[in-house]
Order: sequence, then C-alpha cells, then structure tokens
Amino acid sequence: MTTGHGDICHFGWGDNQLAYRRRPGTAPTLVFLPGYASDMDGAKAIALDAMAEHRGCAMLRFDYSGTGASSGAFENGTLAGWLDEALALVDQFADGPVIAIGSSMGAWIALHLALRRPDRMQALVGIAAAPDFTDWGFTAEQKKEVQEHGQIARPNPYGAEPQVTTRALWESGQALRLLRAPIAIDCPVRLIHGDADRDVPIAVANRLMRQLRSADVQLNILKDGGHRLSEPREIAAIVRTVEALLEPDA
Repeated sequence: MTTGHGDICHFGWGDNQLAYRRRPGTAPTLVFLPGYASDMDGAKAIALDAMAEHRGCAMLRFDYSGTGASSGAFENGTLAGWLDEALALVDQFADGPVIAIGSSMGAWIALHLALRRPDRMQALVGIAAAPDFTDWGFTAEQKKEVQEHGQIARPNPYGAEPQVTTRALWESGQALRLLRAPIAIDCPVRLIHGDADRDVPIAVANRLMRQLRSADVQLNILKDGGHRLSEPREIAAIVRTVEALLEPDA
C-alpha cells in the first residue's frame, strides 16, 4: 500500500507489527534508519521527509521492534534482529535504488544493508555513525558484567531511565563488527560527525572512512556538534548532504 508521510502503517514481521511511513515519489528512495532506542519521528527524519516532499522523491522510515509505534519489547531487540527488519521493510516497500541514511546505530545497520543489497544501494549517509559500538563503547569490566549477569545498566545522557544493554544485544553486535577489516561497499558514502561527540569518538568516523572500499567517501566534521546533531544548522548540513547525492552528477 502506498501512503503519504502522515500515515503510520504496520507490517507483520514474526510476532511483531513494524510501524512505517512511506512517501511515494521518484527514485531513489530515501531510507532513514534511526539510532538506538530512537524512532522514525525525530527531528532529522522529519526534516529529510520535508525535503523529500519538496523534491517529489520517495522516502521510507520506520521503527524497529520495541521502539516508537512498533510492537514488541525493546529489551528483546538485537542488532541482527533489527537488521533483518530493515532488510524486510526495504525489500517490501522501497522501490528502485536506495539512499540509506543511518543515525548512530542506524548507520551500523545501514552499512550491513549496503553489504546485503549492494545492487540497490545508490549511496549511504552515516550521521554520527556508530559501527561496532558494542566493542569500543564498553570497558573490559562492562563487557565482563554483561556476559556474566545478562545485562548492564548505564546512565542515560538523554533521559532519566538507565540505558540497559542485554547480553543478546551485545553478542549480536560483536558478531556484526565491521571495523577490523576492509568493508566491501563501493557506493558513495557521506559521513557527518560532530567534533564534540562524547558518545561516538570522531576516531570511529576516521577509522570507518579508511576501512570503506569505496573511493568516494567524504567525512564532514561539524564544529561543536554533539552526538545527536539535531540543532538547526546541523540538520541543514545533513539535508544538504542528501540533496547533493540526489543531483545527477553526484
């Protein structure tokens, strides 16, 4: 079913109903992949949808199981499971070539999406990309705790509730690490990162840029930008980056 951006639809996947918004339009289809515990109605996704509406291009955005308007328990989610959901939704609802736009963890999923669907991927945009965060984002003591106790709770910089990571999520992430070897992605890649990001060190963006096989990779560093990159000037930079990829000579 083709819908406008205001309609939330649901797609049955396993035991869950995955919420998505699909904007019809011309190819390529913009696919927005939210970050960890985020949803499809954040400021960046809404701004990109407005741009898609203005340009008449197609867009797909969705909530992983356990987040936003999708059913399921967040604590049951894993990176592999959310990747499978993204693949299913793209296969079902994204027509033609795709520009995948991933925020934080969503960029990690977008990278795997590009590896699984290389013939569909016209370009990839990573916003504060956080590939392999289960590896570099935990101390040795924290890794031991999550393995021994089944989960770990850490302070949440964006809310009152602690940020809980389960052993299943952590193990799933470890199995999907990318940064230790060349990444066989050949499409254009644009990375946008804040130099004041306290959650994902800018060194991660530099390492990702080096490991990508594509010869067309650019890293745009935003001065004083934090992890969320949701200030108006930061969102404007993200929109400009995607718009440039839509130009015929991009």
